[in-house]
Amino acid sequence: MTLAPRRRKKLIMHPLTVRQIFTTPAELAPAPRLHVAIISDGNGRWATSRGLPRSAGHRAGAETARRVIQAAPSLGIHTLTLFALSSANWKRPAAEVHAILRLLHEYLLTETTHCMEEGVRLSIIGRRDRLPATLRQAISDAEAATVNGTRLHLRLAVDYSAREAIYHAACRFYKVTELSPESFGTVLGEVLRGGSTEVDLLIRTGGEQRLSDFLLWECAFAEFVFLQKRWPDFTAADLAAAVKEFGMRERTRGALPDGLPDAIAG
Repeated sequence: MTLAPRRRKKLIMHPLTVRQIFTTPAELAPAPRLHVAIISDGNGRWATSRGLPRSAGHRAGAETARRVIQAAPSLGIHTLTLFALSSANWKRPAAEVHAILRLLHEYLLTETTHCMEEGVRLSIIGRRDRLPATLRQAISDAEAATVNGTRLHLRLAVDYSAREAIYHAACRFYKVTELSPESFGTVLGEVLRGGSTEVDLLIRTGGEQRLSDFLLWECAFAEFVFLQKRWPDFTAADLAAAVKEFGMRERTRGALPDGLPDAIAG
């Protein structure tokens, strides 16, 4: 019996784009969309340890913030919340508080166009009634100009207190017809004006290990990374290392870890 020769399957070659040729498998994988919050502590101590005024530490911290904002999207960070001024910080000397507010005003005036070009949406969360009128106007202008940014949502917490925000949200909540944690989160986001989403990773610099009234509702299931390094010394590499450590942690949100038998888990 004569066997007919096997027919070879026709190979269809699809042309590769330049991006596909130079993209690694890791780059082809979908990037995470993380919400990272940072308590940028240690500016004043950084300055005084160098014989400088505390305001110099805040200015150095503003430069650190620029570097971190620039690096965030490439690390899979979709929302970045920075603690710029706590409501409790009004207890500090007036000169120091005014220096921080001047830095914020300068940032809004000089960086809004850059945020628009980079696809960064800027929001300010916290009270505004105690801020200077010129700063309030700069905030409104910057938020309106960057509202269409989708690459990164940058939230700056200014005159912010989590307890106060939760209190004001609770005062409004009784009007909501559907009562649930999700609907409360929606009301809280309206109070903050910049939305309210769960934090994945919270980083605190400066050696302290506490939340300091920052994003108490949103950090319910957040992973924490505490660093001795003061904020002006924090780098993009430190941010990448924190995100890498976050990726190695197993987040169960109260459930059992994968593969752990019930009998062992107790």
